Amino acid sequence: MKTLTTTLLMAMTLFMVYGPVRAQDGSNSQAFWIHEDVVKPGMVAEYETVCKELTANMKKYNIQEMSVIVTNTADNRYLWVSPIDNMADIDKPVFKTLAEKMGEDKMGALFDRMDKCYDIEHNYVLHLDKELSYMPGGITQTPEGQDYRKFHYYRYTPGNRAAVKEKAQAIKKLFESGGSKLHYRVYSSGFGTRGAFYMVAIAAKDPADYANKIAENNALLGEKWQTTFTNFMGTLTDYEPIEGRMRPEMGYSPNK
Repeated sequence: MKTLTTTLLMAMTLFMVYGPVRAQDGSNSQAFWIHEDVVKPGMVAEYETVCKELTANMKKYNIQEMSVIVTNTADNRYLWVSPIDNMADIDKPVFKTLAEKMGEDKMGALFDRMDKCYDIEHNYVLHLDKELSYMPGGITQTPEGQDYRKFHYYRYTPGNRAAVKEKAQAIKKLFESGGSKLHYRVYSSGFGTRGAFYMVAIAAKDPADYANKIAENNALLGEKWQTTFTNFMGTLTDYEPIEGRMRPEMGYSPNK
């Protein structure tokens, strides 16, 4: 990393606060700034090594300016996420103290190694929709012991937004009335995303646990679920499921 460009400043401020992250009190939405690195298949090991070294240095110096967790998908995309109150949060100098503590040259060399691991990166905003999410015990992005993730991307045309939301609300209502044990979080597309979509994140212990949860939910809600879900799918233009997992060993949270 030759300079701390705006993009690199974003890169580690990103995604979820390490530990349970809850929607803001009194609000049905929480914005998250996301930095996504599309890592080359042959560079995954090096990328993770660099990230863990970065985390180790942040822990060593107890950097207060940032708190971050990481998730990666089956297609080698690494997502760094952090809640934001507004777009101005993106410009905070999150690595200033780290550069002072470990030395700019040393920190720069670390980011130079990271830069070689990918050619593509994205920065965008997603909004956690508390109204559409279904987690009766309270919304948290990091359920304990459930690091496996299935991310469901439901894409639609902007002109069909109201109809899609109405069907999504019907799904949550059905889950509530049936007392479903399958919990999920809904995120809506925001600034910097390509197209309009809802992303539904479901946590489980592993793929087998996920499959069991789906099967149990289908059996519990029966034909009404199949009809409700079919009606929802009928409002979409595209659907894409993606497997992933949380990477707590690559995340960081400061000691207060």
